[in-house]
Amino acid sequence: MLFKPDSTDDEKRTAPRKRSLLSRVLGRMVSLLITLVILGGLGYLGWLAFQPKQNGGGGRGAGGRPDLPVPVLAAMPHVQDVPVYLDGVGSVKALNTVTVRSQVDGKLLKVNFVEGQDVKKDDVLGEIDPAIYQAQYDQAVATKAKDEALLANQKIDLARYEQLAATNAGSKQQADTQRALVAQQQAIIKADQAQIDNARATLGYTKIVAPIAGRAGLRQVDQGNIIHAADTTGLVILTQLQPIAVWFSLPQQQIMRVNAAAAKGQLAVDVFGNDGVTVIDTGKLTGIDNQVDPTTGTLKLKAEFPNASYQLWPGQFVNVRLKVETLPQAIVVPTSAVQRGPAGTFSYVIGEGDIVTAKPVTVTQQNEHEAVIASGLTTSDRVVTTGFANLADGAKVVVGKDDGPPAADLAPRKRSRSPDGKRGAGQGEGQGKDGKKDWPGKDGEHRGRHEHSEGDQKGQTGPAPASAAGGEQPGGAPKAQP
Repeated sequence: MLFKPDSTDDEKRTAPRKRSLLSRVLGRMVSLLITLVILGGLGYLGWLAFQPKQNGGGGRGAGGRPDLPVPVLAAMPHVQDVPVYLDGVGSVKALNTVTVRSQVDGKLLKVNFVEGQDVKKDDVLGEIDPAIYQAQYDQAVATKAKDEALLANQKIDLARYEQLAATNAGSKQQADTQRALVAQQQAIIKADQAQIDNARATLGYTKIVAPIAGRAGLRQVDQGNIIHAADTTGLVILTQLQPIAVWFSLPQQQIMRVNAAAAKGQLAVDVFGNDGVTVIDTGKLTGIDNQVDPTTGTLKLKAEFPNASYQLWPGQFVNVRLKVETLPQAIVVPTSAVQRGPAGTFSYVIGEGDIVTAKPVTVTQQNEHEAVIASGLTTSDRVVTTGFANLADGAKVVVGKDDGPPAADLAPRKRSRSPDGKRGAGQGEGQGKDGKKDWPGKDGEHRGRHEHSEGDQKGQTGPAPASAAGGEQPGGAPKAQP
């Protein structure tokens, strides 16, 4: 027999299930809401912590002064003649290098120089045993004397034959033959003289002389050795150091510029020392190569320097600059005054009321210290040179004084400012308005020092925001100065 279940029992069983499902959904929603509240609170706290950095530090919030001027340094453009240089890298080479070799064979009897010695032209550097060559010279002189005596006898016979031929006592043929013998003997004597000259020159080669003035290197052959004219090493190598040459290279794009400048006159060349800044010698351009090196795309040039103090040495690598022209009456500003933006180069010009305006400028050339301005500035403008971190177009500035060399900061300084914008007692610099140290007057008291980050000023220090009186920071107690 089948029984129909009671409906009230089913409702009693399904009711607890519905209540448990609803409680789980409500629990998840509550957990989600709590999580959202926590994340929102953390985000708000992070926003509050980040907000002072955006406003330029503590004290510039609700009670701060966001319109404070930006501390900067300024300079005035000036007019001057600016030389134009082309920079290159080169190597020092001796103007002349000679390997001194013997021209005859023999025993080296003397060495008359010291290694590293400066020698003059025609100084005797070494002597070879001259005995053999002296004998050859004496033999040539004796041969000439014998032939001269024979010639004298033949001339006497010629005079006799000519007298006999004139009186028909002798034949004319005999006189002509004697005349030919005399001419032949005269030619022999000339050959003897040539032999004497050759023997004299060979004898002179036994003294090895310096062909140029220069500095002697290390000796290649010691005294007592047999040297030969075919030896490749030689006795010593001489290098001419005064004057000296420098070979350097320039990019092939500068060929036309260099040729145009060289056509106008002699070009000056400077060579720098090891620091790359000090000019140690100034010379002149003496040669330009006739072709470009295809492997490097550069053109070789040669300059000559006096080298009075031997500051240049063969084989040394140096930095060189070639003066090609001079820009007359050019407007010059410090290189730091030229800034670069998306639209090109510009400078901040200080106008009426110490308000800066960004003006586009055209730079002809610049180096580490000065920039030549082709357009955009005049000599009456004041341009900002330092303090660009918090600077913008239309900002108000306060121009400081650059009376002395800036002190190097080993670490960024921290500043703080009170709500009224005045320097507080806890200023990190420890200075008053007059620039003197402002320490408390009572013994045993110390100021509290509370500082905040000033931002990236590239080492620039200006009027610093001070902390509130008493040295308190927002949200913290004063920290005692040790």
